Amino acid sequence: MPDSAKHYDAIVIGSGQGGNPLCQKLAANGQKVALIESRFLGGTCINTGCTPTKTVIASAQVAHYVRQSERWGVKTSGVRVDLPAIVARKNKIVTEFRGGWQSKIDKLPNLDLYRGTGRFVSSKQIQVNLDLLQSDRIFIDTGSSSIIPEIPGLSTIPYLTNETLLQLTSLPSHLIVIGGGYIGLEFAQMYCRFGCEVTVVQKSSRLLPREDDDIADALQHALTSEGICFLLDEEVLAASGEGTNVSVEVKVAGQEQRVLGSHILVATGRKPNTAELNLSAAGVATDNGGHVIVNGRLETSVEGIWALGDVTGGPAFTHISYNDFQIIYGNLYEGKNLTTNNRIVPYAIFTDPQLGRVGITEREARKSGKSIKTGSVSLTGVARAIERGETEGMMKIVVDGTNDQVLGAAILATEGGEVVQILHTLMLAEKPYTLLKSSIFIHPTIAEGFFGLLESVKASD
Repeated sequence: MPDSAKHYDAIVIGSGQGGNPLCQKLAANGQKVALIESRFLGGTCINTGCTPTKTVIASAQVAHYVRQSERWGVKTSGVRVDLPAIVARKNKIVTEFRGGWQSKIDKLPNLDLYRGTGRFVSSKQIQVNLDLLQSDRIFIDTGSSSIIPEIPGLSTIPYLTNETLLQLTSLPSHLIVIGGGYIGLEFAQMYCRFGCEVTVVQKSSRLLPREDDDIADALQHALTSEGICFLLDEEVLAASGEGTNVSVEVKVAGQEQRVLGSHILVATGRKPNTAELNLSAAGVATDNGGHVIVNGRLETSVEGIWALGDVTGGPAFTHISYNDFQIIYGNLYEGKNLTTNNRIVPYAIFTDPQLGRVGITEREARKSGKSIKTGSVSLTGVARAIERGETEGMMKIVVDGTNDQVLGAAILATEGGEVVQILHTLMLAEKPYTLLKSSIFIHPTIAEGFFGLLESVKASD
């Protein structure tokens, strides 16, 4: 190894929600650490993902409430969406969060921040700009970015991604969303509530193909009622246009048609940011999609190199990245034996109603051959939902037929992501769902709907 290399106890590539706390925890405990970041501190979540998106979603929800205020007996007039002000508020929050990470790093003298793209030279060395860094422990947390499908003509027009759409300061007149997954639906509803015409083009025959049909159908019903147009089971053949006059050609049931719009959002999935890492120089194995292959302890194929977050191809959620950090740190520095195997993953889709999910779906349970029980209730029977005037949605639970433990649940309701975590806790404790049947739920809350949900559980054919 050349003497010109700068030696560290650990090198962390990427400052996402796993890499940031990892490098700071190591540095705070006396380790000499190098953190490499090619863009902004905080990674996708803070800069282009969770923080900006949910900030703007909050503005869209307020716009929706004001426009629909007569439903609650409140009259308003002259409602106007000030998109530049919304974007400015979003930018302010993002900058504050990013600055918070910078402030924490600045307080750690043995943590060196390198701005640039890190590339492996060997299994123990990383080149970043003109600096050569060396360590026996290297951690990869480079995240993911938007997949841009190979649609003829798409590269010739100014299409948008989740990142660039949030930079617009003028509202689209008609937003065409290619993709009916989690990201596509959040943005579709967001801009519909701002007053835009929105059309969602989805390749599969239904939205959210990973979810159960009844849940996906209930969410589609709610979004359709707000005016979003869905074109399902449609193949995008081509895209064309310039400026704010764009179109996509689609085919459904053998018939071709053109959808005209002002802007196109591409929301067809994410890919790992591994292309520039030169992983082959270190011998780190990847799958066909470019994800770093790891075992349950998040160790790669090369001793001394770990990977965490979206780059591993695991559940692409910020809280999973943080849990990856907990696993790695706990195993390496606290003598624990933590693993990603069989972890129970809760998550939410921040539409309205919000979809809170945990565990497996009914479809997955049936496919596994398990003996199951299921239960479901509509929000039309939940007092809090009626009082709020927000009865779109449902609750669903999947139970192991042999021991009554919860296998999975879906709460499609106001703050469904908050409510579903009650069942997540029950799953962690490995307790039967019947434990909650004698529980006391605050009246009136959405969680009170669990009374009806749990009573509806019965053996499923």
